[in-house]
Amino acid sequence: MKVQVIIERGIDGSFDANMEFIKNIPFGILGQGATVSEAISDFHNSYTEMKAMYRAEGKECPVLEFVFKYDMPSFLQYYAYAFTLAGLERITGVNQKQLSHYIGGRRSPSEKTIKKIEERIHIFGKEIASVSFV
Repeated sequence: MKVQVIIERGIDGSFDANMEFIKNIPFGILGQGATVSEAISDFHNSYTEMKAMYRAEGKECPVLEFVFKYDMPSFLQYYAYAFTLAGLERITGVNQKQLSHYIGGRRSPSEKTIKKIEERIHIFGKEIASVSFV
């Protein structure tokens, strides 16, 4: 069963990976870390521990496949190593100052802006994926 996991940046700068609530799964899983990678690793570790607990009790743990999704500040923060604000501005059409506010958590983008950034990042990814070298 596919389960959505939301990665969010906390006000202290750390990251959480939270499993969505699903009525027929009797547990939730949380991962935390100083970075997105640490939060995802901790999340997977929590699931491993949950499976071990189920085994110890002689129960079958639900088999889950996780789909990680980011809130906008977490995505921008996580990929800040790869993109400058100027580069992100060129890709997304959102000015650097606004992007900086989103990354820092000082402002939250509107749903319209989130869609715009997401669409343009996907377009950029498709363009990069179609590149070949000689």
